[in-house]
Amino acid sequence: MKITNQLLALATLSLFTASPAAAQSNSTHELEVINQLSTRSAVSSMPVSQLLNAPGNEALKAFFFTPVKDSSALKGKRIAVLAADGFEEIELTGPVWYLKALGAQVDIVAPKFNPAPARYGLSTPEMAKDHIMAIQYLNPVGWVKVDRTADQIKVSEYDAVFIPGGAWNPDNLRYDKDVIRFVQEFNKSGRLIAAICHAPLVLASADILKGKKLTGYWNIQSDLTNAGGQVLEQAVVVDGNLITSRHPIDVADFSVAVKDWLIAR
Repeated sequence: MKITNQLLALATLSLFTASPAAAQSNSTHELEVINQLSTRSAVSSMPVSQLLNAPGNEALKAFFFTPVKDSSALKGKRIAVLAADGFEEIELTGPVWYLKALGAQVDIVAPKFNPAPARYGLSTPEMAKDHIMAIQYLNPVGWVKVDRTADQIKVSEYDAVFIPGGAWNPDNLRYDKDVIRFVQEFNKSGRLIAAICHAPLVLASADILKGKKLTGYWNIQSDLTNAGGQVLEQAVVVDGNLITSRHPIDVADFSVAVKDWLIAR
């Protein structure tokens, strides 16, 4: 791995003096610095199949592998999924699969593409312009196509909004003015807002949690309390037009709660 890093570093280093000896000395020094600034790269894989087959997740597996009986239960319903780079894969793909199977129209809505400043030194794939990156826990795993951007949507176009978690996704969303404006307006309409895992942080930034009962991933629960919410330790909490859930293992319960809320109204 160090050899690979050195080869990559050599390919990028171009500022050398005219003297070959001086160039060699500079190159060696710069490689030493690059190696100290770089971490070891590795590719890990946590496919969805491993999650579904993990001990204790039998109910989650059965939820996805049991055919949906009523494919028109949510016919005519339109749902926006607010997400950005770093969303937890199963927390988006799971509910989207289920809601579509029930007949709902689902749009993936992301902030406008905003590349990192050049001085950050990042290489962004071309597909990042109209896709968002999925993670499993903290490992990037794939990309999902975006249907619309947050500046293009209106409250009247949707019956519900749901926000997947992922440690990075909410930070990307809560910084976007179009996302926060939409969440605030959607909340005023009384239509359903559903958020799972880290996603309630977006609702905290939108300042709509005061007096609300809710739940979320364990390490953000103090933030939700500080935002005025009453945090409960249970798989799903429904309070008025707000549905929240804790983590990927709760995806089935979360998805069913969204379906039940929409059918009841």
